Amino acid sequence: MKANPDRAKTAKKGGFPVLHMASILYYCRRIREEPGEVVPLEHISPVLLLSTRLSSDHTNRWTDSDATATVSASPMNSVMHPQVSKEPLIDVQSQRDTRNLAIDKVGVKEIRYPIVVRDRSHGNQNTVATINMYVNLPQEFKGTHMSRFLEVLAEHDRAISVESLPALLRTIQERLVAEEAHIDLEFPYFIQKSAPVSGVAGLIDYHVRFSGLMRKEDYRLTLAVTTPITSLCPCSKQISEAGAHNQRSHVTVTLQSDAFVWIEEVIEIAERNASCELYAILKRPDEKYVTEKAYGNPRFVEDIVRGVAADLTADDRITWFTVESENFESIHNHSAYAFIEGGERR
Repeated sequence: MKANPDRAKTAKKGGFPVLHMASILYYCRRIREEPGEVVPLEHISPVLLLSTRLSSDHTNRWTDSDATATVSASPMNSVMHPQVSKEPLIDVQSQRDTRNLAIDKVGVKEIRYPIVVRDRSHGNQNTVATINMYVNLPQEFKGTHMSRFLEVLAEHDRAISVESLPALLRTIQERLVAEEAHIDLEFPYFIQKSAPVSGVAGLIDYHVRFSGLMRKEDYRLTLAVTTPITSLCPCSKQISEAGAHNQRSHVTVTLQSDAFVWIEEVIEIAERNASCELYAILKRPDEKYVTEKAYGNPRFVEDIVRGVAADLTADDRITWFTVESENFESIHNHSAYAFIEGGERR
C-alpha cells in the first residue's frame, strides 16, 4: 500500500490517534479497491472506529470544516474493554420454579476425558471416554449449575478410573445439593487377539459403558459391553443344498454384580455363544477355519441371547442382567433382534 499522502497531518490528541478527513477517505478507498492488502492496525483502527461512530450518529452532519475526529468517545471502546461488575450477580438457577415438576436428570453430556480401566492382561488400559453427568432437580429450583459438573471433573488432574467414581459422585451431590448423582462413561476397550491358525495378532475394539449412580448414600455400578460376533442362520443351512447366510452381529450385555467382573469375561461369554468369534487379521487358513466353524455352529438370534443369559445366570456374582443381540442380516434389509432380562435390578 502507498504511503498516506496526509501522513504529516496526522497528530496525537489525548493519547488517541487524530486523523485528517482526507486520510480517512484515503484508507476507506484503498480498502475497497484492494481488500486483500494488509493495512497497519494503527491506521485501520481509527477508520473502523470512526465508521462506527458515523453509522450510529444520524444527527451528526460532517462537512469539510470537520478537520479531525477522535476515537476516544467511540462505542467500540466499551465493546473492546467491557466493564467488570464488582457487585454480586443474580443466581437465576437458584430462583424458585412454580410449576411443581421435579426433573429426574439434568446435567452435561458428551464430555471427552481420559480414563484408566483395569485390564486383565496388562493391569491397566488408558483410553478416552465420552462422559455424561447428571443430578436430579427438585421441583422448587429453576435450574442446576452446569459449570459445577466441569469443576468437579477438572479437579481430577489425571485420568479418572472406575474406582474413583463413588468419591466423584459424592462431590457432585455436595456441590449441586442433590440427592442423586449420575455418571456415564462410554469408551473403546482394546484386546489383542491372535488368529486361530496363523497366530497373527491384531487389536479389536469393544464398546464399553460404566454407569454410576449415587442415591443418597447408596452407590451402584452398571457395566455394559457390546461384543461383535458372527452368526449363521440354522434355517438357511437346513434348507440349502450348499452354504448358508451368515452375518456380523452385536451382543450387548448389561449387568450389575456384587463382586468384580472383568470386561474380558463378559466378552468371552458372548463369543462362546456365537457361531464364531471375530478376529482383527485373518490369513487364508484362518478364513477357512472361521467359515467352517460358523457353519458347524448355526445360531438364531434367539439362541444367542438364551445361551448368554444361561451363562450369566450361572455366575453367582451377577445379580441382574440384560442381553441383547442384533444380527445385521446379510440377505435382508433389516436386522434380527432379541432381548432377555434376568435377576433383580437394584
